[in-house]
Amino acid sequence: MELKNRMPPAMKVLLIDDHPLILSALRAVILGLNPEVTVVGAEGANAARRILQGDPGFDLVLLDLQLGDAYGFDVLVEFRATYPALPVVVVSASDRQSDVIRAVDSGAMGFIPKRFGNEDLHEALRMVMNGGIYVPTMAMGGGASAGGHGGRSTESLPAVRDAQQGMPVQTQPPLASIGLTPRQTEVLALLLQGKPNKLIARDLNVSVETVKDHVAAVLRALGVSSRTQAVLAVGQMSQQGGINNAWRPARE
Repeated sequence: MELKNRMPPAMKVLLIDDHPLILSALRAVILGLNPEVTVVGAEGANAARRILQGDPGFDLVLLDLQLGDAYGFDVLVEFRATYPALPVVVVSASDRQSDVIRAVDSGAMGFIPKRFGNEDLHEALRMVMNGGIYVPTMAMGGGASAGGHGGRSTESLPAVRDAQQGMPVQTQPPLASIGLTPRQTEVLALLLQGKPNKLIARDLNVSVETVKDHVAAVLRALGVSSRTQAVLAVGQMSQQGGINNAWRPARE
């Protein structure tokens, strides 16, 4: 099915990048995917704050990490806290493991390297605009850069470890095949929004202990040991067609 037949015609995307040429190029790519999308550009964090304060009805934010008036990771954390139902996807000149992990840790619903060629960039944008999660699996094979997330070591997913060792890459199974119950599926959807157990419990009207049990079951089913790895695993499934636009966070 073509993207423009799946994506809401009234979808609004906010691009945040302090380089006018990048803004123009990304806008052209998005409109090329679907000319009915409303694309608004902001040349910095302050401009983006004003835009969102005046119109919080955006469906997606594409955020550059290198902004002239703010530190991109700080903006990511701020927007995820201020607009928890608004998906933020990082679009960065970096694809270092440390930056990808930190972005996901901070609540990003995806990470798209700017260095992608046109075909890969189109596919990545197509995915996130349809509510999927895109992460550059090739970036996870490198070591953390000294300029990254405080030198923190991270544990790779099985597919990443296999790639690092030169073995055949293990693909993630389709989500429907890993045996999640309907409630666990709901918990995973809220977990992907970056919500803590307490808020998930409130949204589902269950106890925090029940949520902890469901989260543990979800992580086991995905074959991962942390929420960050869960987002990365779902991102791999999204790229392999294992999930669909049901994973767009619900607007509150």
